[in-house]
Amino acid sequence: MPNLTPPTHPDAQLFRVQHPEWAASATIYEVNIRQYTPEGTFRAFMTHLPRLAEMGISIIWLMPIHPIGEQHRKGTLGSQYAVCDYLGVNPEFGTLADLRALVAEAHRLGLRVLLDWVANHTSWDNPLVHQHPHWYQHDAQGRLVPPVADWHDVVALDYGQPELRRYMIDALCYWVREVGIDGYRCDVAALVPTDFWDEARPALEALKPVFMLAEWDELYPSGGLSWEEFNPDTHLLERAFDMTFGLRLHYLLDSIAAGRAELAAIDEYRAAVRAKYPPRVYLMNFTSNHDVNSWDGTEYERLGPLALPFAVLTVLLPGMPLVYSGQEAALSKRLAFFDRDPIAWQDFPLQDFYTRLLQLKRRHPALLNGDPASHFGRLPGAASLYGFIREKQGAAVLCVINASPEPVVLPLPETAAGTWRDVFSEEQLMFRAGDELLVPGHGWRVLERVVG
Repeated sequence: MPNLTPPTHPDAQLFRVQHPEWAASATIYEVNIRQYTPEGTFRAFMTHLPRLAEMGISIIWLMPIHPIGEQHRKGTLGSQYAVCDYLGVNPEFGTLADLRALVAEAHRLGLRVLLDWVANHTSWDNPLVHQHPHWYQHDAQGRLVPPVADWHDVVALDYGQPELRRYMIDALCYWVREVGIDGYRCDVAALVPTDFWDEARPALEALKPVFMLAEWDELYPSGGLSWEEFNPDTHLLERAFDMTFGLRLHYLLDSIAAGRAELAAIDEYRAAVRAKYPPRVYLMNFTSNHDVNSWDGTEYERLGPLALPFAVLTVLLPGMPLVYSGQEAALSKRLAFFDRDPIAWQDFPLQDFYTRLLQLKRRHPALLNGDPASHFGRLPGAASLYGFIREKQGAAVLCVINASPEPVVLPLPETAAGTWRDVFSEEQLMFRAGDELLVPGHGWRVLERVVG
């Protein structure tokens, strides 16, 4: 059992989230260790770190690395989100020494590492169930309960217990202190009281600056409830988290691809973001992740011919882009969630596609995360086009995608006059006011202004 005296940040009561400086140009990559390699281990995954660094990734998010419960286990190997020991390493993946080696190698390459943390529930056979039964929620008959009926392999914790809070904060600190990780992706973060996360963040900051990602979206009602019904007084992005999931954008892109919404609805989404949050807030954009791939389908199932155009949007719209394991391999199957199902990498057919986008994101001053000085200008055009220019102090990126199967021309405004470089073809283009840009069917154009 860990020491129940977590460190205290000197300004804990006044603490407000300050993003780490390195996060401003960051891109995040989710790693499914179980499915990543034929071996399914930390050591085998480590061989991919140089490739990911070269691709432009900044943050490695590891799905849960803890031992998995056996009681009421789903599938052969169980859910990685059914944690049996918060201070242990899943032997399926390797040892504590292997994890330390992975983190050290990531740091050598300039990458940061987040662990996936499951604070809301544990497996039925987590020792805490017997050591501290009062730390768990019970029904009227005194029986343990899952947080959601379908999650029958886990049981819900009770954050009304101060001792549980101290234990969980110290366990969070353990991995920062002993392994050197750089923060956490926190599972179903809003199902845990926000004031717990508000306590945890300054304790972690007392050890080192960290980055915290919440699996939640205050703009997207979950389970039929609005955010205010979950937590009316405080918000995840004030004192606890740097970033939340852009769930509303994700489902909007699915709806557009299915013909249930128009491309112009992205403007309504952006207006809702601006009304809800100050510009410095980070939202995470994505077309896939472990849940979406396994349960909703691959991006090719859901988005069809718009899978790559929408990937372009998730990188270049304001927000931090996420790439999930296998997307650079054009992964076209749903990965098994509870059993081994290794990714077929196929010589990484989309490695160059993502590298061009993510390296542009990393280096360009107009694409910084949470930057109120970066201007977003929407480009008018046909209904099948969605285009914009992001500009800062003369540096600019022009992006336009075409949802139609036919080529469409985009009339360029006077502000687009000048010299540009096509990020994909590397062709240099000179535009005058009134010129047009041809966008291929189900395609995109990404241009970077040539300055000087």
